[in-house]
Amino acid sequence: MKKFFRIEEGYKFEWNDLRCFITVVNVILIMIYGLSISWFGLTVAVIGIIKDIKTDRRVNGLLMHIANASLNIYFLLSYYKII
Repeated sequence: MKKFFRIEEGYKFEWNDLRCFITVVNVILIMIYGLSISWFGLTVAVIGIIKDIKTDRRVNGLLMHIANASLNIYFLLSYYKII
């Protein structure tokens, strides 16, 4: 596996690792408790967007968080029967 992914160094923690884990937890909570949990995911996505704009300045992270925010907004609109 290390050869396939060209891993040559030890693991280095990054903030995106934590945000990825929180996103997975958000998906699991939505599946268990329903769409109202989307507020949690929307909050994490907005924090991610702010961090991407202020510090990271990477297009792929920004697009990922905008997509995640859009999905959670869609879930909330569905939950509140607006769409």
